[in-house]
Amino acid sequence: MDLTSIAQQAGVTESEAAFTVAGAMLGGTVAVIAVIAVVYYIICVIANWKIFTKAGEAGWKSIIPFYNAWVEYKFTWDVRVFFVALVLAIVVGLGQAITNPVFAVIAGLASIGVLVLNIMENYKLSKCFGHGAGFTVGLLFLPFIFRLILAFGNSQYVGHPV
Repeated sequence: MDLTSIAQQAGVTESEAAFTVAGAMLGGTVAVIAVIAVVYYIICVIANWKIFTKAGEAGWKSIIPFYNAWVEYKFTWDVRVFFVALVLAIVVGLGQAITNPVFAVIAGLASIGVLVLNIMENYKLSKCFGHGAGFTVGLLFLPFIFRLILAFGNSQYVGHPV
């Protein structure tokens, strides 16, 4: 069945039928993406809950935004570094809102700082569970999979890295 016959049966123009079909396709796509996102979030919460439990923290702490990052920095590194990362992230966010070229450069440098701290924090997380640099690369590029490995694998929390 082609679009012309669909339009004739519905009593609308061809362009109206095309918009209706496009809208239905878009709505279906959004629904599928939403379901995938919810499933992804639930799996991440379960993995982080288990990681926090292995590290001696209450699992519920992994659900609360910002607090979960602070707790993770607490058992992997140092909470002062969390506040540095938070300030840098705020500067990056402001750099996107402010059009001043000087502030854009500062925000760009802050982005590099956030990236470096993220890499280091993932390395510290890897070391806390007895893994090395290779596992850090996995945490950086495939965090969904490698956090599940930390949560449900044989990895045990061994404390802060040296």
